[in-house]
Amino acid sequence: MSSSAVQRRPLTVAVTGGIGAGKSTVSRGLGDLGAVVIDSDRLAREVVAPGTDGLAAVVEAFGIEVLDADGALDRPTLGSIVFGDPEARRRLEAITHPLVRALFTRRVAEAGPDTLVVNDIPLLRTMQDAVRYHLVITVGMADEDARIGRLVARGHTETDARVRIAAQIDDDARRALSDVWIDNSGTPAALQTGIDELNRRLVTFARNRSARTAVPNPHSGSAVPNGPLRHRILAAAPGGELDANGRLVITGDADQLAKSLQDNGFAWHDRGSRGAVGERIGNCDPGRPFSLPAVRRR
Repeated sequence: MSSSAVQRRPLTVAVTGGIGAGKSTVSRGLGDLGAVVIDSDRLAREVVAPGTDGLAAVVEAFGIEVLDADGALDRPTLGSIVFGDPEARRRLEAITHPLVRALFTRRVAEAGPDTLVVNDIPLLRTMQDAVRYHLVITVGMADEDARIGRLVARGHTETDARVRIAAQIDDDARRALSDVWIDNSGTPAALQTGIDELNRRLVTFARNRSARTAVPNPHSGSAVPNGPLRHRILAAAPGGELDANGRLVITGDADQLAKSLQDNGFAWHDRGSRGAVGERIGNCDPGRPFSLPAVRRR
């Protein structure tokens, strides 16, 4: 996430998960409740459509044989080149990922500041990826056979389905980058209940963020947040750091800091005696309240 942005962006969340786990079902459910859903797989197709600079770069990198008879990208041929070849995959991602991110940024801007934006995205690899979003929501399913059954129903062979699942990162790696974990091992009704609860949380988060209202923290002396939330706090306070006493040491202009906190989903619990700078920072997300002491760097 950019920590220097002064114009409020929409509340933007990622919905991710392993193939066949149900992430697109969750994304569609949030879309049905009013969110704008941006599908990264569709963006990836758009940036290599016929006539685009992206397609030209892919052809330059992998050869004319990756085009079909109509001049469009032959995805099975390209897949046969990059699947199982990490270096080839990295070359492809170096072309497509910046283009997808740029197109995603434009779509988010088009959505407007008061919109909830959901990015349906297959994979987040790094903490830097996760911190670009206000929340990362991961959909998991422990039953691998059920996931394979879903993929077979989509037209994959069982062997191909197993290979694709095995090639993805495991749940432990996904959890490390997640703020919310939705277990899709139950019934469709149970999943819908989870989607409804998540939507209520996101709507409240967006409202609090717009009003610069931190959620009251019911636990005094709570631990410093960890995972992506910890990294977002640091992104919201340029030049800041968490000291050994669990305090956020801050620098810079107070008004700009308040705007950066809001952009990243945080707010002051108080205004203190220093105008725009309070004594404690809190979360606008009702799902993870905290109260973090903030001090000026001496």
